[in-house]
Amino acid sequence: MQAFGYARVSTVGQGEDGVSLENQRERIAAWCVASGLTLERVFVETMSGSRAANRPELQGALSTVCRAKGVLVVYSLSRLARSVRDTLDIADRLERAGANLSSLTERIDTSSAMGKMVFRLLSTLNEFERDQIAERTESAMAHLRRTGRRISGRLPFGYDLDRDGQCLVPNGREQAALALMTGLRESGQSFGQIAAKLAADGIPSKEGRSWHPATVRQILGRQQKLAA
Repeated sequence: MQAFGYARVSTVGQGEDGVSLENQRERIAAWCVASGLTLERVFVETMSGSRAANRPELQGALSTVCRAKGVLVVYSLSRLARSVRDTLDIADRLERAGANLSSLTERIDTSSAMGKMVFRLLSTLNEFERDQIAERTESAMAHLRRTGRRISGRLPFGYDLDRDGQCLVPNGREQAALALMTGLRESGQSFGQIAAKLAADGIPSKEGRSWHPATVRQILGRQQKLAA
């Protein structure tokens, strides 16, 4: 039977999860030899698109393995997809085409009923773990915002960086503009109307650029998080 590998690393870092492209390729090739499968090709993705539809190499791998009615081999489910919905959609697509999926880390082979059941269970657990990480990250970010600490390379509108290089201190002129934006929004003004008002009053943005509705939305959204 023909096998096709799929390997992925994030652009954030080649060593995400401690698994390089070369390591994934070697594991996939070794598994195919041990299983008596012919590895035709390994599709390699070097982008961090979260949705499966945004990954051209993955889509190519799926189309190829479905035509061949072969086996798609991945190092782990985390390399394949980042949501339960995407993972299950991929499994359904392979099943309808008469193809199968093997995930080496979880030792899953969808050619068996037990493999299919374990596959769906682990997909759910993987997404649960990612959600927990996201919640912890947001909690840490919220704490930094509440304590007036810098959380990114860009300074937020309304604040300047203190001498310590970490804490934020209010910028009087920008704080007045923030109060104006908040008041206009509470009176029912749209983001576009607020942006036009700021420009008409000659109030500069943080970078000295033109005001846009999206910029106003972002600034007021941050203020709401600080107030929460």
